[in-house]
Amino acid sequence: MESFIIEGGQRLSGTITPAGNKNAALPLLAATLLTNQPVTLHNVPQIGDVANKLLLIEKLGARINHLSDHTWSVDASGVGNDQPDVAIARKIRTSILLAGPLLARRGFVTLPRPGGDLIGRRRLDTHFLALQELGAAIEVTPTAYVLRADRLRGADIFLDEMSVTGTEQAVMAAVLAEGTTTIRNAASEPHVQDVCNFLTTLGAQITGIGTNLLTIHGVSALGGGAYTIGPDFMEVASFIGLAAVTRSNIRIANCRPDEHRMTAIAFGKLGVRWQIEGDDIIVPADQELAVREDTHNAIPKIDSAPWPGFNPDLISVALVVATQAQGTMLIHEKMFESRLFFVDRLVGMGARIVLCDPHRAVVTGASQLYGEPEGLPSPDIRAGMALLIAALCAQGRSEIYNITQIDRGYERIERRLQALGAQIERV
Repeated sequence: MESFIIEGGQRLSGTITPAGNKNAALPLLAATLLTNQPVTLHNVPQIGDVANKLLLIEKLGARINHLSDHTWSVDASGVGNDQPDVAIARKIRTSILLAGPLLARRGFVTLPRPGGDLIGRRRLDTHFLALQELGAAIEVTPTAYVLRADRLRGADIFLDEMSVTGTEQAVMAAVLAEGTTTIRNAASEPHVQDVCNFLTTLGAQITGIGTNLLTIHGVSALGGGAYTIGPDFMEVASFIGLAAVTRSNIRIANCRPDEHRMTAIAFGKLGVRWQIEGDDIIVPADQELAVREDTHNAIPKIDSAPWPGFNPDLISVALVVATQAQGTMLIHEKMFESRLFFVDRLVGMGARIVLCDPHRAVVTGASQLYGEPEGLPSPDIRAGMALLIAALCAQGRSEIYNITQIDRGYERIERRLQALGAQIERV
């Protein structure tokens, strides 16, 4: 099993470019099954989850071609299988997103229970309720989900939660459905917008993109086309946090700064600041990290919320940044009850954190962090990256193992950090 060995306490400098958005690439690969025409995707991140998704659709019968480092073509005209490979599907959460495209295309699909991060219970009911509204019949067995639909028909859908993948599922199923579909309480994250924009490139009729109300007029078929995936805003925010805690001057290039207005608000509560130059964010080295007090001495807090709120995937990084800010901050993860369970590792490195319950932690800073040579496990993608940032900030040597979790979401991260001067190696 591979590990990262990190010598922390070094200042970094240079320019880093975010990879393509993981959470856009995965549903876009599922959406390629909706057309018989060739599709080309640019800026596809080279990460473990994408590799598994490509293998999954290839085993369904799609022809996959790797055109360059970050460009793939998919020809799904030969798809004739409605039962995705069980072993691969169980490795990634987004295998569930094959349901809508395969239902629209073949009228039947059997899916195993999906895998993914162990960050708490993650409901699939939003997916199933939306598909049922469109006319699907769903049978839940102990090991799989069996979905059938003779013909999907448009519906007025009100999602029971603002689910990202639930919204993407409903959109993909609706684009080829008969009639008009309205999706209310839809998620509107940049990666949801990428899915909608990609489908419109292929000929889908979708309005309201970027809002919580989507209207889809079903079409008889989609065509081919090319699409460039946007930058991964989780990576961008992670790099901002890394620059802040290591007191490093880092330019993050081609990163759509406007997507980070809420990141600026949340990290700004900890004293983090940056400048914007065109499509780049520049984080200066001279940060004075301190918790900004709220009115009437209320304990300041950073909490997660659906877009455009502070993304729950960034809570882990915010927690590490809070350890380096003078003062006390409440971190409230409202969505996933196991997201904060890695804080004991930060405490072991010297952080002062009280875990109040599965959703809340109180952080008092600033704390000197020390390396953990005995090893830090990476429990999930985002906690793994947060521990990596902590190790780069800490004095001394750390080892992070189970780094396949980090590889699932961050492309060649050690090489990109080495280019900034980080002392990190994969062993």
